[in-house]
Amino acid sequence: MMLEKIKTALQVLNPAFLEVTDESHMHSRGHETHYKAVIVSEAFAGLSKVRRQQAVYAALKDVMPYALAQHTYTPEEWSQAEQAPDSPNCMGGSLHDVQQG
Repeated sequence: MMLEKIKTALQVLNPAFLEVTDESHMHSRGHETHYKAVIVSEAFAGLSKVRRQQAVYAALKDVMPYALAQHTYTPEEWSQAEQAPDSPNCMGGSLHDVQQG
């Protein structure tokens, strides 16, 4: 299952907190396509948002899902935030959607 593969691959970042959610039901591309990952790790200390995303993508190089919403925090940032933002509902626009007209 993709969810477990993602969780296992992200262990390389030594997360203090890790939550991976399958959000495919919110999108039109089918099952096991869209995920949200909340990752709290000291590995992100001193890294820009782009560098953090690159670290996550590197960890997932062999199991990258179709879409992944990333929320990366250091433990200090997480202690202030305590939760990641909710994901928005899909607005459509997939090439797989049937075009009307």
